[in-house]
Parts: sequence; structure tokens; C-alpha cells
Amino acid sequence: MKHTRRVVITGLGCVTALGESAHEMFQAVCQAKSGISNIESFDVSDFPVKFGGEVKNFAIKDHVAAREGKRLDRFAQFALASAIQSVEDSNLDFSQENRSRMGVLIGTGIGGLIEIEEQHTRLLRKGPRKVSAFCVPKLMGNAASGVVSIHYGLKGPNMCVVTACASASHAIGEAFYHILTDRSDVMITGGSEAALTPVGLASFCSLKSLSTRNDAPQIASRPFDRDRDGFVLSEGAGILVLEEYEHARRRNARIYAEVLGYGATGDGYHITAPLSDGRGAADAMRLALADADIRPEQVDYINAHGTSTQLNDEAESTAMKSVFGEHVYKLSVSSTKSSLGHLLGASGAVELIVCAKAISDSVVPPTANLENVCKKCDPKIDYVPKTAREMQVSIAMSNSLGFGGHNCSLVIGKV
Repeated sequence: MKHTRRVVITGLGCVTALGESAHEMFQAVCQAKSGISNIESFDVSDFPVKFGGEVKNFAIKDHVAAREGKRLDRFAQFALASAIQSVEDSNLDFSQENRSRMGVLIGTGIGGLIEIEEQHTRLLRKGPRKVSAFCVPKLMGNAASGVVSIHYGLKGPNMCVVTACASASHAIGEAFYHILTDRSDVMITGGSEAALTPVGLASFCSLKSLSTRNDAPQIASRPFDRDRDGFVLSEGAGILVLEEYEHARRRNARIYAEVLGYGATGDGYHITAPLSDGRGAADAMRLALADADIRPEQVDYINAHGTSTQLNDEAESTAMKSVFGEHVYKLSVSSTKSSLGHLLGASGAVELIVCAKAISDSVVPPTANLENVCKKCDPKIDYVPKTAREMQVSIAMSNSLGFGGHNCSLVIGKV
């Protein structure tokens, strides 16, 4: 599809277990480092899984006044800190801009789970009069987009997307379309999650979707590997500044990459399991390529959803083969969840940041911990095992697939 307006990425920010900036995170994943460790924020002695991608030393007071930060759930704190980084990286000066043409669209899969747990405990122990007046504004999923919009006084669209593990990617795709359709010139967008809590961990343990490698947490996330046994639950945020191309050029902004296409589909099948043939994911990829007016053989790199679960990795591999045909064996494909774990509703944003850095820095990060490619994932596909690769990346794709049958694919390219 030919678009009359162009959209570029001019700012990157993130908070992850592998660093609290886009540069730090990208350097770490390219070195195949692991952000996975034993959980320290609550007692896990009775849990079957005792590790995750925990952000250890985050302090919101490093980014905003302590009083402002205390009124936010951890997931909204992550989002605000990442947004501040991203805006600083973009060198935008909102005092010189038309703020009615600038908006925020941030996704989350779960929202303020920490606040829900804390206030429910207070309710049971002390009664209803002791539940905090800040409970609702802290737990609501749209708190992240709201607080970022308020922080910068932006008057354009202010929205939240909730589509499980596809939330951030859908948010970015919808923000992309807000600029394409001339409703906005700048969008702060991405996703945030802080579900590494007692209820969050216990819930995924009960689903039996998590790796149980308590004796070796740093190698527990192993997408596409024969011996994978589930994903690793992580927390964090990724936020990008999207900007109309001519607007960015006029202020001489640094451009990481151009957003070219967005595809979204539904499996219409099962609340947690993907279609075994990956048809829904394949259709999202095809739509994104068509939207970008890009042929499959033009794609150089795919940052796969690659969760390290049996069903997801096989279905996504089948989907990529369906879309790319023989070109799938010429692509570089990696899953950075091998280093970062799975950030749920924030994962798509952090992974698109990886794609933007891969384009701008000419290096593709590896799939860490990949020892033996599962036969059903096709060992002939280049999953960039264990070691980063220096290469020119002109076109990159990022896939996100969520519980509920949500599929999203984004295509970005070098300007």
C-alpha cells in the first residue's frame, strides 16, 4: 500500500532486566547476556518457579519527583521512565510544538497488578475504609498512557491497547496509523508491564507455561531449542517516539528507522493456544508486508515472538515458512526473549527497539542458549544461535502473538 505520509522512529527508551536504556539493553542482548535471575522482590520459596526477568535497582525518583512516582503502579513508573528517555533521545522540545498534534498510545497486557494485590491484602486485613484512594488510578491499564500525556501536556490522542503479549505492537501499529492518516505528527508509543508478582507468577505457573529450570535460570529461555520447556516471566517497558518524516527533517532529528507496515489478525481459535499451522500469524505478516509495499524476499531480519514454549515456536516457524517460502532460509531470525525473558504486553516495543537498533547499528542480536534447533522449528532456518552477527539490515520485521489469538506484525526499514 502506498502511503502519502511517512513515519519514522526518532527516540528510543526502555527499562528492562538487561539495562535501563535502549543502548545498554541492545549491547547486552548482542553479547548474549542474560537478564534472568532469582526473584528477590517477594518470597518464592513455595513457588515451583523461582526466577524471572526482574528489574533489580529501578528507582522512579531518578526520573521524576518522588511524590509523583509514588502515585503510580510499577508498570506506569516503567512507562514514564522509558518515555522520558525516549523523548530526551529524540531531542523534541514540546514547548516549541503544537501539542494538539502530539499524542500517546501505550499498551499493557495486565496493568497495575501490584496495586491490585496490595489493596486486596489491605482490604482483607484492615477493612474497606483502608483501601487507598489511589487504587483505581494506579491499577487501571490506561494509567501509563495517561501519566505520559499529563507529564508532557500533550493534547492529541491518549489511548491504551490491551491485547496480551501483542499489546505494545498493536499500540505502535495504531500510533503509526494516527500519523499516517494526518491526525497526529508525533506519537509516544510502546508498552509496559510489571506482572512479576505473587499472583502473576502463580497464575503462569498454574498454566504450566513457564520454564522450571530453577537450577539454571540464565539458560532457561531457549526459543526454538529442542530442550525448551516454557517461557520466562519478565517485567519492564519499551517506548518509542514516532514522528512524521517531514516534521523530523525540519528539526534535523536523528532517524533510527522508518515504520513501513502494520498487520493485525485474530486466530479465532483458542484463548491460549495458537493455531498449529500458524495461519493467523502468517496472515499478520502478509498484511504487514502488503501495507509496507515490501516483497517477502526484501526482508533481512525477523525478531520473532519466540517465547520458548513448544506450541508458539513451532507455529511461528511454520508461519514464517508459509510467508517467506525459500527466502526463509536466507533470513536471519532471532528471539531476544532468550536474553530478556518475556515482558508480556511490553515485549513488542522492546523488540521493535531491537529491530531499530539492528538497522541503525548493522548488527543482528542472537538467540542465546540455542544449542539444538527443534526439528519441528526447522534446523535449516538461521536462528542466529548464541552469537550476534554484523550485517546490513535494510528491512526488519517484528512479530508479537498474544493469548486470545492476537497476532501483530510490524515492518521497519532503513531511511
